[in-house]
Amino acid sequence: MTATAPKPPTVAELTDRLAEVHQRIEAAGGSAEKVTVVGVTKTFPIEFVAAAQAAGLRDVGENYAQDLARRHGEAEALGLDPRWHFIGGLQRNKVKLLAGKVALWHTVDRDSLVAEIAKRDAGAKVLIQVNTTSEAQKSGCEPSDAKALVDQAATAGLDVRGLMTIGPTGGGDPRPGFDALRELATTLGVAELSMGMSADYEQAVAAGSTMVRIGSALFGARPPKL
Repeated sequence: MTATAPKPPTVAELTDRLAEVHQRIEAAGGSAEKVTVVGVTKTFPIEFVAAAQAAGLRDVGENYAQDLARRHGEAEALGLDPRWHFIGGLQRNKVKLLAGKVALWHTVDRDSLVAEIAKRDAGAKVLIQVNTTSEAQKSGCEPSDAKALVDQAATAGLDVRGLMTIGPTGGGDPRPGFDALRELATTLGVAELSMGMSADYEQAVAAGSTMVRIGSALFGARPPKL
């Protein structure tokens, strides 16, 4: 049986949901001016990207290289101009597929990715992903390796905007990991902190996040990847 494509929210619905996210960000100590909301459209049809842009949400995040590349073409065909953020685990051989399409690479976590992005997308804006929860299955460099990776990326000509992390898998208190990333960013002298998703973005903002990655709180339950 073929899965039915989910119906995109109306512009009014998405505007209201975005306003609620901004209200919660403000209540947590942030503001719309200081905290960028990245709408995560992973597995949603391109109509959700169109609705997001119509509601004033231009920053859009994708987890899969093939999906972002396809959606980039679909968006162009529809006259859309989102700022694409790549927020998923990245294989080195997929970088060439995304070069020139990504406004900000969130998940740079090893030497080989630095070298490949510098080769394929000179001067690209990047974040260094750090594993602040010490989970072996999770991507991200060790906090002790972050300085070397930031330095390598800068030397390679990349524009290192800051750091990124993901809260603990399966729940648990996200604040220790978020606080650790903020302290590391201060030590390294970088400004952007991409941390916080639908379940924990308020804690992330309270810890100093400047960029939150929001999916279900804006778009509803995520459909299965076909």
